[in-house]
Amino acid sequence: MAILVLGLIIFLGLHSTRIFAEGGREKAITRLGEGPWKGIYSLLSVIGFVLIVWGFAEARTSAPELWTPLAGARHVTITLMLVSMLLLAAYLFKRSHITAWVHHPMVWSVATFGLAHLISNGSAADLVLFGAFLVWAAADLVSSYARDRRNGVVYPEPKWSATAGAIVVGLAFWAVLAFWLHDWLFGVSPLGA
Repeated sequence: MAILVLGLIIFLGLHSTRIFAEGGREKAITRLGEGPWKGIYSLLSVIGFVLIVWGFAEARTSAPELWTPLAGARHVTITLMLVSMLLLAAYLFKRSHITAWVHHPMVWSVATFGLAHLISNGSAADLVLFGAFLVWAAADLVSSYARDRRNGVVYPEPKWSATAGAIVVGLAFWAVLAFWLHDWLFGVSPLGA
């Protein structure tokens, strides 16, 4: 579990700089330059992500079960993951009605992902991984909405073409994940027996 926790600290810690240390983040960008900042940020993010994947693969085999998911939990998770993929796709379509409604679709996607997986998984490793992403997303949403209000952010008028694009891409993301990628990556088919 230590590798998983280390990966989460690195990955989510980096992604928390705008939440907890925006001034420090801006100073670092000024001092290093935007290119080097993005390079270091990306490299450390990849390292954190690799540690998360490795640590979770290791931890989930021996982590104790903390609760037994309710009957039908898998169906709730599948539905919430469809919502999560639509939100993720909306991040790519800035003028969609989804983005106009939630303003931060990527972060809402992460929050929905975390909640969805906590509903159908009950081990200590699941709680650490998915709970960490859910808590991070909640903190980031509070911070992002406060920053939007502070800066008077005005979002553009939505367009139906962007909304249609987000829905099509989101459905495609969900289908690839549900029917193939999840089983290939994690050895668990969300739809299978």
